[in-house]
Amino acid sequence: MPHARFLVVFDADSTLLRNEVIELIADEAGRGAEVAAATEAAMRGEVDFAASLRSRVAQLAGVPVAAFARVLARVEPTPGAADLIDAIHARGGVAAVVSGGFHEILDEVAPRLEVDVWRANRLGTTGDALDGTVSGEIVDAAAKEHSLRRWAEERDLPLRRTIAVGDGANDLRMLSAAGLGVAFNAKPAVRRQADLVIDPVDLRELIPLLP
Repeated sequence: MPHARFLVVFDADSTLLRNEVIELIADEAGRGAEVAAATEAAMRGEVDFAASLRSRVAQLAGVPVAAFARVLARVEPTPGAADLIDAIHARGGVAAVVSGGFHEILDEVAPRLEVDVWRANRLGTTGDALDGTVSGEIVDAAAKEHSLRRWAEERDLPLRRTIAVGDGANDLRMLSAAGLGVAFNAKPAVRRQADLVIDPVDLRELIPLLP
């Protein structure tokens, strides 16, 4: 593992990306509005994330895998994402993403943004369509915190050399564990508990925070 000076771990949806990807996939099933409402409740911390994710993914059953091409075409990085990741690398840092979203999208988007390491959920499939399940362990608040700690440990970085950036309730444990927890474009519960709140939806605002 190459030496790194620091680690920045991002949430994906509504943080590094402007979209909530599950809502884009749900649009393909004609269930975008219902899934959007459930996602909002989960991000506010009103319902258990894992249970909410399973119920929302169940709404995606039958969506063809081929629809991911249309979804990817709609995914937009948050303004300033590329500039921030360039700045992280220029200062000898590592850019990471841990997402309650899906590898099927992140595996395409993360390399384009030059993210160094990422982790997300996987959608179950039967044949050439989604079967409405999550395959394997769900990436929830505990998994996000564990990912941050593991990636720091692998690089011999103390947690004080880590920054976590997120918007939803499932990011709170990760933000608390990091040396600096940043609420970005965030829900009220996250804004109350983070070390720092950034309101402009432009990731370049984080560049002055880098070590």
